[in-house]
Amino acid sequence: MTQTDAHKRRDHVHPAGSDDGRGIDVAAARSITDDDWQRYEAGLAEILAALGMDLDTAGTRETPRRFLRALYDATDGYEGDPKVLTAFPTECHGGANCELAQVVEGPIPFFALCEHHALPFYGQAYVGYIAHEGIIGISKLTRLVRVITRRFGVQERMTHQVADELDRMMEPHGVAVYMEAHHLCTQIRGVRELHPKTRTTAYRGHYAENADLRSEFFDISGLRRAER
Repeated sequence: MTQTDAHKRRDHVHPAGSDDGRGIDVAAARSITDDDWQRYEAGLAEILAALGMDLDTAGTRETPRRFLRALYDATDGYEGDPKVLTAFPTECHGGANCELAQVVEGPIPFFALCEHHALPFYGQAYVGYIAHEGIIGISKLTRLVRVITRRFGVQERMTHQVADELDRMMEPHGVAVYMEAHHLCTQIRGVRELHPKTRTTAYRGHYAENADLRSEFFDISGLRRAER
């Protein structure tokens, strides 16, 4: 795939598994009017006060506004990222190695909001792929992870969204994604676990078919085999 071909495909990019069909590389800014902001802030102020917060102090008078802005910034993945796809010609020039050579990026830190409780979960991702006709700019793998995780969602789905989107954009021989995260919804409520991590994987193409490639992916990532 040439860089020109890659840009032609950008018009069709959409987040895998997304309900809104919005492209990950196409900016689609959310529209919130000034009146909406004021109404949302008032609603948050009412909720925070009902939960016990004293909103009549120097440190808390602006808390509803700051909280709303923080939520808005934490979910800017819905606006996509126009720089997510930069493709170059493959560096493989024939032979069986072209279907075995991996590109692996990680750890890629991420912060997300759980759609069940709107509480944060955070961790790191590792993304690998076996190039076919093109390679993607290394920093774009980080952009891909971050644009998908900066939305409301669940880790299991996000792992597959990263794999599916990279598979769709690059049409590689294979894709592997590993994510691990701490979930505050289990740490500050419910069972109140303190240290466990949730680990999720997604495989496409050759990775799904070849256990040795999956093993090599974890070795290259520097992840201990016991953590799979």
